[in-house]
Amino acid sequence: MDKISTNSAPNKRAFYTSIVILAGMFFVFGFVSWLNAILIPYFKISCELTHFQSYFVTFSFYIAYFIMAIPSGILLKRVGFKRGIMFGFFLMAIGSFIFVPAALTRQFAVFLIGLFSIGTGLAILQTAANPLVTMIGPIESAAQRMSIMGVCNKFAGIISPLIFAAVVLKVTDSQMFELLGSGTLTEAAKNVMLDELICRVILPYSILGVVLLLVGIGIRYSVLPEINTDDDDNQKKDTIASHKTKKTLLDFPYLILGAVAIFLHVGTQVVAIDTIINYAGSMGMNLLEAKIFPSYTLTATVCGYLLGIVLIPKYVSQKNALIFCTVLGLCLSFGVIFADWQVSLFGHQANASIYFLSAIGFPNALIYAGIWPLSIHDLGRFTKTGSSLLVMGLCGNAILPLIYGLIADGNSLRAGYWVLIPCFLYLIFFAVYGHKITSWHIVKK
Repeated sequence: MDKISTNSAPNKRAFYTSIVILAGMFFVFGFVSWLNAILIPYFKISCELTHFQSYFVTFSFYIAYFIMAIPSGILLKRVGFKRGIMFGFFLMAIGSFIFVPAALTRQFAVFLIGLFSIGTGLAILQTAANPLVTMIGPIESAAQRMSIMGVCNKFAGIISPLIFAAVVLKVTDSQMFELLGSGTLTEAAKNVMLDELICRVILPYSILGVVLLLVGIGIRYSVLPEINTDDDDNQKKDTIASHKTKKTLLDFPYLILGAVAIFLHVGTQVVAIDTIINYAGSMGMNLLEAKIFPSYTLTATVCGYLLGIVLIPKYVSQKNALIFCTVLGLCLSFGVIFADWQVSLFGHQANASIYFLSAIGFPNALIYAGIWPLSIHDLGRFTKTGSSLLVMGLCGNAILPLIYGLIADGNSLRAGYWVLIPCFLYLIFFAVYGHKITSWHIVKK
C-alpha cells in the first residue's frame, strides 16, 4: 500500500498538497450534496409535490450510491484512483447539465435523472476519496483527517443553500408563494409563475457543470497519489497471514456491521438537514426565512469536526469519541420528539424541538469519521471493494427520508423523527461492541 511519508521535506510537501486537494474535493461533495436541503422545498413548490414525493430528490440522488458503489470499485480497480475521480466529476457535470431540459419542461422525473447522474459521479468520488483520506497517513489519525474533510464538506453545505437562495429566490417571492398556496389563481396563471420559478435553476446549474468538468480535468493531472491496495507484498505480515482464510467481504463482520452503521448514520444526518426547512414551514416560516436552518445544523456539524481535529487522537481515541457522539445523538433525538415549548433564538420564534434537530449536527460530525476507519482497517486486498460496500451504505440517505416522509404525511412532521431513535440505538451498539467482531462464530470458552 503506497502511503505518503511525512519524514522528508518533499514528501511532507506532497502529503499536505494531497490533503489540500482532497479537502477541495470534499468541499465540492458538500456543495453539491447539501443543495438537496433547499431543492426539496423548492421542487415541492414548483413541481407541486407532496412531502413524500419531494423526498425522491434525496432518493434519486443517493440510491446511486447503492447501485453504483460496486461498479465504482471495479472502475477504480481498472483505471486507478485519479482517472476514476475524473470520470466521477464528468458524470456530476452531465447531471448538472440535465437540469436545463428538466427546467424548460418542468418535469420532475427529468430532474431526478439529473440528480441520479450527480449521485453516480459522487459514488465514484466517495469510493476513491475515503480510502485515500484513510490510508494517506497513519490509521491512528484517520479520524482526524476525516474531520478535516468533514469541515470542508459541511462548510460547503452551510453556504450552498444560501448561495442557491441568493441566486434563485427573490425578496418578492414571499407574495408569490402566498398566491400559489391560496388556491385563487387560474391554472394558466399558476403555470406561468411555476415555469418562471423553475427556470431559475438553469444558469447556476450550467455554471456548476462547467466548474465540475474543469475540476475533474485538474485533479487527473494533479500530484494526488495513486494508492495500491492490491499489492500484498506491501502489507504487514500479520495482515497477510490473517487474509489467507478471508475469501469474501462477508468474512469481515466488522465491515458488514460498519456498512449498516454508515447506512443508518447518513440517514439520520440527511433527515436532520434535508427535512428541517419543511419542519420550519410547519411553524409558520416561509421558504425565505426557513432556508437558514440547514446552515444551523451544518454549523453545529463543523463545530463537531473542529473539536475532533483538536482532540482526536491526542486526547480522545476515535472509538471513545464515537461512543460519546452516538449517545448524545440519541439524547438529542428524544429532544426533537418531546421538547415542546417556544423559543426565540437567532431571530426566529420557533418550537424548541427544531433547535434540538439542528444540534444533532454536532454529534453526527464525528460519527462518520469514527465508523469509517473502524470498518475499513486491515482489509488489505479487499480495501477497494470494502470501501465500495461502505459507500453503498450511503444509500441510507435515500431510504430514511422516504420513511420519514411516509410517517410525516400519515401523522405529523414531528412524529416522523421517531425514525432517528432505532438508528442511534444501533450506532451505539456498533461503537461499543460491533466494530470488535471479527468472526460470525461465537467462541465458547
